[in-house]
Amino acid sequence: MAEAQRYKDKVTIVTGGSKGIGRGCVEVFVKHGSKVVFCARGEKEGKELEAEMNKQGPGETFFLTCDVSKEEDIKNVVNKTVEKYGRIDCLINNAGQHPKHTPIDDISADDFRRLLDINLVSMFLFAKYALPHLRKTKGNIINASSLVGQIGQPGATAYVSTKGAITSFTKALAIDEAEHGVRVNVFSPGNVWTPMWEQGASYAPDPEAAKQAGEDAQLVGRYGTLEESGLMCLYLAADATFCTGIDINLSGGAELDYGYKNKTKKHQGWRKSQT
Repeated sequence: MAEAQRYKDKVTIVTGGSKGIGRGCVEVFVKHGSKVVFCARGEKEGKELEAEMNKQGPGETFFLTCDVSKEEDIKNVVNKTVEKYGRIDCLINNAGQHPKHTPIDDISADDFRRLLDINLVSMFLFAKYALPHLRKTKGNIINASSLVGQIGQPGATAYVSTKGAITSFTKALAIDEAEHGVRVNVFSPGNVWTPMWEQGASYAPDPEAAKQAGEDAQLVGRYGTLEESGLMCLYLAADATFCTGIDINLSGGAELDYGYKNKTKKHQGWRKSQT
């Protein structure tokens, strides 16, 4: 018996969709019958995923190059989606960056502004331009924040600030859009194994130890997967119809229990989260 398609013929935009959590969303939504427009900067990876997904079905994909720090690129993605499919049912704001861990002393104002543009302003603009179409379909927006937006992270003041702002932005927008029937939710990944996490571990003095520490930070004793990330977003899009303004942790319990946190003493233990 064929698996039920939980988002059949719905039109979904996924930003940063060629790899990591965004790729997980593309794969899961296509599997469940959605028409997925996804964007990223890398054309080669995007085209390869587009061909792979269109071959697999039962949904379909359409790839567009996009630099989310550029407003015209964002407008183009929204406009091309409507030109091709005539509607938008779901926007998954996933694109973002995590710079190398750096103390605030070494982060310039321009560094901070660039990260705000990529991680936060891009979500604001995608929502702004997609909302006229989402209001027609009574669709939904799903924003990707991070567990560290709630609990903090060493050497990441700029990144954590952007993620905390995403959660607040989500709640405020959920209030405004309720009258239009548009739901707006956010999810906060902990340690999901992605190319970004792998790159972050590579910066550590002992990359293998950093990778193991990230795995051990979850109560469930492993990293989250891209498929689990996609399924979380599918739940918010297709099933969580009485939920708006909520923040769901996708964290394996990383935020629970005590850990060694005394920064006044030298300690060689692991850092709680690198996501």
